[in-house]
Amino acid sequence: MNTNMMIEPKETNLAAVERAVKARSGALKKELGLFDLVLTQVVFVVGTVWVGWAAKLGNSQMVFWLLAILTFYLPLAAVVIFINRLAPLEGGLYQWAKVAFNDFIAFMVAWNFWIFGILVMSGIGLIIKKNIAYAIGPRANWMHENKWMTTLVCTLLMIGIIAASRRGLALGKWVQNFGGAFLILTFITLILLPFITAGRGSLANYHPFSTSLPEFSVYNINVCSKLAVGALSGFEYIAILAGECRAPARNISRSVIISAPIIALMFILGTGSVLAFVTPETVDLIGPIPQVLSRGFSSFGWVSTLVSFTIFGVAARQIALMSIYFAGNTRLPMVAGWDNLLPAWFARLHKRYRTPVNSILVVGVVTLAFSLVSLIRVSEQEAFQLQDNAAGVFYALIYMVLFA
Repeated sequence: MNTNMMIEPKETNLAAVERAVKARSGALKKELGLFDLVLTQVVFVVGTVWVGWAAKLGNSQMVFWLLAILTFYLPLAAVVIFINRLAPLEGGLYQWAKVAFNDFIAFMVAWNFWIFGILVMSGIGLIIKKNIAYAIGPRANWMHENKWMTTLVCTLLMIGIIAASRRGLALGKWVQNFGGAFLILTFITLILLPFITAGRGSLANYHPFSTSLPEFSVYNINVCSKLAVGALSGFEYIAILAGECRAPARNISRSVIISAPIIALMFILGTGSVLAFVTPETVDLIGPIPQVLSRGFSSFGWVSTLVSFTIFGVAARQIALMSIYFAGNTRLPMVAGWDNLLPAWFARLHKRYRTPVNSILVVGVVTLAFSLVSLIRVSEQEAFQLQDNAAGVFYALIYMVLFA
């Protein structure tokens, strides 16, 4: 009897929240299928900068990757699959926290999620500019630390993202799918690069499956934590868009199961290729893949032109990533508006495309402001690290609630 009394309120709360959210979500277009979700998971989780961070660990990188996978990646996947099957609701973790705790904690989760997304998006313009510079070649070396070029790239990128987001996921999913396909092709090129350039001795430095015991220093443990919470996180983010997915309880879970082994191999083999061409001390933390592809194909003549297109593929992934972040970030104020935790103005939908137009405008303006303000009186590398570290703090707070 006591057990039933303890469980019944939670079940009633979940049922009530589910009815209310599904009633609201009925106005949203269901654009995302399983194929779209798998590519979205790959785009969202496989950050191109993380093979650079892992390369800082040298030939011990695989041991640290496996440690991060076992202690964080697999438990996260299991938790997301379990909770999403119970409550596949628009708003994702916001709704889960509301059912498990209360409106205040749910709002704070959404707030942390929102700030985290803003910080990540504010650094994407830097990465895209770096990729463009590497793709053009030595003629564009002036672009690497040019803040006016960064301002131009960030502004044009944000205008494009706002315009596409107003159109909705009918367009956004193709941006994400295109970025996912290009990302996979780019990683295939990166992974094969040591074999393509074997005549130059690159295979001698290619040890992706080295089992050398790592040194558990403070620095290495810090990098390992970045690989776990930074590189191997994100499965829960797509659940924010559950109300815009077809069969979300089944397809979001399947997308996690299908993408997880692909993502793990891309990270481990990709890091091995980075270490075949650059030392841990000289790796470019903002653009490690363009750096390696430029070095690997530098003496191949006309082939280097193909490399430029491959590097543009990395930029395409960053644009797709920003599209995903932006979509999720604009839905959080919308669902908070549904619950009257924010003004209903944030939940207003476009008459034709059924997208939260006011929320889209606010997120776009705030993100652009963060992008530009972070560059004041610091180098671009310093600005990027500041944004990345701050985002990690907000994300860690979110995971405390998720695993609770």
